[in-house]
Amino acid sequence: MTGERGSHDRRTVLKGLGVGGAAALAGCITGGRDDTTDGGDVGMADGVTAWSWDVAAESLDLTDEPYEEANGGSVTVEQFGRADMKDKYKSQLLAGEGAPAIATMESVDAAAWVDTNGLRDISGWIDDAGIKDGFVAGKWGPLEKDGGTYALPWDIGPVGTFYRKDVLESNEIDLTTVETWDQFIEEGKKLPDDQYMINLPSNDYDGLWRMLYRMLGGQPFAEDGAVAFDNDESVAVARTLKRVRDAGIANDVASWSSAWFNAFKEGSIASLNGGAWMEGTLKAELGGTAGKWRVMKPPAFSKGGPRATNWGGSNLVIADQVSDAKAQRAFDYMQFTLASKEQQLKMYQEYGIFPAYEPAYQSEAFDEGHDFLGGQGAGRLFADIAPEIPPYRYTVDTPEVTKAINENFSSMMAGDVSPSEAVSQAAQDVADRTGRDIA
Repeated sequence: MTGERGSHDRRTVLKGLGVGGAAALAGCITGGRDDTTDGGDVGMADGVTAWSWDVAAESLDLTDEPYEEANGGSVTVEQFGRADMKDKYKSQLLAGEGAPAIATMESVDAAAWVDTNGLRDISGWIDDAGIKDGFVAGKWGPLEKDGGTYALPWDIGPVGTFYRKDVLESNEIDLTTVETWDQFIEEGKKLPDDQYMINLPSNDYDGLWRMLYRMLGGQPFAEDGAVAFDNDESVAVARTLKRVRDAGIANDVASWSSAWFNAFKEGSIASLNGGAWMEGTLKAELGGTAGKWRVMKPPAFSKGGPRATNWGGSNLVIADQVSDAKAQRAFDYMQFTLASKEQQLKMYQEYGIFPAYEPAYQSEAFDEGHDFLGGQGAGRLFADIAPEIPPYRYTVDTPEVTKAINENFSSMMAGDVSPSEAVSQAAQDVADRTGRDIA
């Protein structure tokens, strides 16, 4: 759900109109703050519209009807291609009109969307509902600015290392005893020349760096906005990735390409790091390999070191341009869907959307075996990781970090610069392009 995959076909899902019939449908037409029809609940509109994509939209479609039955009103879910929705929604935030009451927002986009001044501050409603402590603490950082909170957390992507157990066992490799990157690299050397332990794609060095840097508690920017990743933790990540490459255990197939999926299908690449949602992706794309996969916590940098990090995750936001009545209906639905063990479990079990709402982890559903993973209960592994995930600070200049890391790590992998030089130059590039200081 986190955005690595998305449909390019728009589909509109119209659920039951609930209380208000045709008037509720009229209340779903978005625009300015004056286009609202008050519904049966005092202060709340009859209906609202929600924009989302792919399985995120399908997941909302699981909860809108139960909400309508329990609370009245109507919720209309409109599904777009991911990129199309994000572009259209941001442009309508900037325009000040045309946005729906509710939209899905990836955490990586939070700073840019909040910076439009087009999102409603919902901190008061969150405090009144008493629900903030129920969510994974590491989710809130990107959603907050200057004392305001501009989204309600939805899902997270606690990271695991997914691997082909059959391929590794045939080469006498047992990852259940592996805890550190040193061990992981040594085990990878047991594979023949035509097989690789992992993939290090040049189009995603930044994703791998961010995942591991966050594991060590690193932040790309300081609280005052300075560029803050020219440090020992960042260099440790760069050195580890370079060691993996130099050990000859990594391929460099472009992420999300047909060749990438085919390599995992054939087993020529035996493992990958990804959020909990990756299981659903592998299952959908590589169904013929069901039962051959397992998942473990990603390797630590040292024995006993942290192994919790995150990749991806989304939230729900309310456009500030919609009326108070629509905003209240929107928040009421968001609370019903996201701050609810029952509804979160429904989305998790149907689509693998891993909740940010911690009370859901108490369910036995997280102990159930997964057929795709050979009966392994991966849900509990990810539920154990989730509360330990460090927070991470995204800004409007996060894309510049992505660009600088990919450029300079490509030079590092080619042997043109050292890991420490690559990190320092990447930080300097971000500072030069954004006018920020270096911490």
